[in-house]
Amino acid sequence: MSTLELPLEDPHPAPAVAAEAPLAERLRPRTLAEVIGQQHLLGPGKPLRVAFESGRLHSMILWGPPGVGKTTLARLVAGAFDAQFIAISAVLGGVKEIREAVERAQAVQAQARRTVVFVDEVHRFNKSQQDAFLPHVESGLFTFIGATTENPSFEVNSALLSRATVHVLKSLSDEDMKALIERGRALLKAPPLSDAAATRLVGYADGDARRLLNAYDNLVAMVGPVEEIDEAMLEKSLGEQLRRYDKGGEQFYDTISALHKAVRGSDPDAALYWFVRMLDGGVDPRYAARRLIRMASEDIGLADPRALRLALDAAETYERLGSPEGELTLAQAVVYLAVAPKSNAVYTAYKAARAFVAADGTRSVPLHLRNAPTKLMKSLDYGRGYRYAHDEEGGFAAGESYWPEDMVPPSFYEPVARGLEIRIGEKLEELRRLNDEAKNRR
Repeated sequence: MSTLELPLEDPHPAPAVAAEAPLAERLRPRTLAEVIGQQHLLGPGKPLRVAFESGRLHSMILWGPPGVGKTTLARLVAGAFDAQFIAISAVLGGVKEIREAVERAQAVQAQARRTVVFVDEVHRFNKSQQDAFLPHVESGLFTFIGATTENPSFEVNSALLSRATVHVLKSLSDEDMKALIERGRALLKAPPLSDAAATRLVGYADGDARRLLNAYDNLVAMVGPVEEIDEAMLEKSLGEQLRRYDKGGEQFYDTISALHKAVRGSDPDAALYWFVRMLDGGVDPRYAARRLIRMASEDIGLADPRALRLALDAAETYERLGSPEGELTLAQAVVYLAVAPKSNAVYTAYKAARAFVAADGTRSVPLHLRNAPTKLMKSLDYGRGYRYAHDEEGGFAAGESYWPEDMVPPSFYEPVARGLEIRIGEKLEELRRLNDEAKNRR
């Protein structure tokens, strides 16, 4: 039997899953070949695939959103290596459960069998509880696998983190989710979904396989024998939550657009309204945080450089606190971005520079701007004539050119008369004056 075909805990397979168990549990992959998604870890030559095929079992942290297969992968690891699998929930367990896991690992070690200790929601354990694993991981008594939805850099002790490889799991793609629906349909012998209903259901699940399959299971049970399940049946099954927030659909993008425009329009109350609408509808706050970071660069830029730092701080703070506590820091960023002075000068300059370079030919770097780390390069006049700005009056080499030769310098960045860019514009005007004076003296 090849590694890819190994059952979960061979040669001690788990009992068959009961027919009344949730669909997500009944469809849990029993072999690596059955796993949908995570090909960046499980594809040919990728880290976990190599670990399976090489027989090298290592401690790891599986970091990713809910319903992407963290528990499944941990079970597959144990099964592939014929290891005893011990699962601990950090929400319900504590030192007692850790002590029992150590005793069970010691018992099978005498039989020359490995143990995998899987800790779900490992970020819920405090420092002393996490430290309790260290000597046993170090001695090789068991292989530690932790699963977390939070950034392990913040939530897992550095000592434990240094002994484990962090593998980042991703939300399942729309294609992966539709493949799961088909797998569930085959098991339930259910009628097909219309294309529109499938798209809505996938958007509702938001990359969470467990959420998708449980919703689909309820949907099939509710509609009964029909030729096709359409959107109306889906809405009746999932109710208000599906109607309020249609991820991937028009309402999803319209709400994001409204938030962005309210921030750009300097209306903090409207911005807060649309931000809360997004959260109330079920959007991942991390997605909202990414949009705020984008707004800080696109619509505020150098008019207030603090905006970008504050947006990044809000995103980092949310990673530490989670919901609902961390949502307040995102709201703080929303208000700050809305009231900050606005400038899209850098955004406009960047787009203009990209368009220029795409249309222009490839020009050589002038010799005086080239680096000359070797004697040969120096003999070829690399760097000759370059004026070191720090040695010039005012730290500015007036009249120096930093453009390719024979090129008419274009103008990309034009600061607006708002916020810090007022000062930036004044500085650039003064530098242009000094350049003109230097050129006129030649």
